[in-house]
Amino acid sequence: MGGAASKPETPSIQTSPTETYSPELEKPWRTFDWGQKEALKEKLENFSLSHPDVKEIKILVAGQIGAGKSSFINSVQSVFQRRISSRALVETSAGDSRSFTQNLKGFLIRSGTKTLPFVFKDIMGLEPEVLAGAQTDDIINALFGHVKDGYKFNQEQALTHKDEHYTSDPALSDQSFCLVYVIAADLVQSTDDKLLEKLKIIRRRISEKGIPQVIVMTKVDEACPLVKDDLRKVYLSKKIKQKMDLCSLKIGLPLSNIFPVKNYHDEIDTKDDVDVLILKALEQIVQIADDRLVDTQCD
Repeated sequence: MGGAASKPETPSIQTSPTETYSPELEKPWRTFDWGQKEALKEKLENFSLSHPDVKEIKILVAGQIGAGKSSFINSVQSVFQRRISSRALVETSAGDSRSFTQNLKGFLIRSGTKTLPFVFKDIMGLEPEVLAGAQTDDIINALFGHVKDGYKFNQEQALTHKDEHYTSDPALSDQSFCLVYVIAADLVQSTDDKLLEKLKIIRRRISEKGIPQVIVMTKVDEACPLVKDDLRKVYLSKKIKQKMDLCSLKIGLPLSNIFPVKNYHDEIDTKDDVDVLILKALEQIVQIADDRLVDTQCD
């Protein structure tokens, strides 16, 4: 009887006859300036390293198969080129259980004709099984600079010092100064315990050497309808906040080292809101890596 009730502006879920649950927080849980894109871009384009013997910071990107690590590298490049880039090849077949990345490869980031002083190292995806995906020793050795570009990962055996792709005495410039672990927001809850154990082994070994770690949480738009409709609500989404808290708890990194992003996937043009989240994550990654580079002068 009577007219239909008007719909609320923010979707809500009825929890009791008198209460509703809103997926949106009253205020953002992290302060974020959505208008800082050009300032961040200029800052990164003019970034100077803190060590005279290192011309470029190497950053190793690891992640579970399908999390979007290669897509993240492409998205970073897309921001600076102002067009969609696909230099790091990405598997598009749904349901593929094998890593598309088979060889260690470094990707320079360019802004126009200028080459920026950081390199992303793409590595084979991690899998829970012992003899599947990238071996933990290979990731650790790659971080320490022992693995040459072009090495084809062997799922059954990690690289040894006898292999031609092994560098016994790496220079400082061969080493990576940050590990970026890419995890998909929609996979945080179901992350396999065996995979988490691999991550703990890697974290323990590289933490002994002072190498910092960062998490880039991708696919935030796929994990939350609120964010899918409006990316600017990523820090207002209760669901994304819960996933970041869970990610911090499971992997053992503080929230200050976890950055939600949306990779470019099916777009044909770049977008400012996508760009600024990627640029902010990159700024923090580069600064953390450069801090480690400074520390090497005191080791």
